[in-house]
Amino acid sequence: METVYRSVYICNTMKHKLTFALIMGMITTAIISFTLIALNLGFSEKFLTTWLRSWSISYVLAVTAMLTIAPRVQLLVGYLLGNPASRQEKK
Repeated sequence: METVYRSVYICNTMKHKLTFALIMGMITTAIISFTLIALNLGFSEKFLTTWLRSWSISYVLAVTAMLTIAPRVQLLVGYLLGNPASRQEKK
C-alpha cells in the first residue's frame, strides 16, 4: 500500500514541478523580454511583433532550462548548504 501512495506522491510532485516551471517561465520571460525589447527597440510599430517573437523563443528556452538544470542546481545547493530534506528522512 505504501508503494501506491509513494507513486501518487511522485506523480503529484512531478505535476507540481512541471506546472510551476510552465507558469514561472511564462511570467519571468514575459517581464524580461518586454523590458529588454522596450529598452533596446522602444515602443515602435515593430514592438509587439518583436516582443511576441522574442517572448516565445525565451519561454521555450527558459522552461527547458528549468526542467533540465533545476535538479542539478538543487543538488548543488543541498551540497553547499546542507539538505534539510535528506536530514529529515534519516530520522
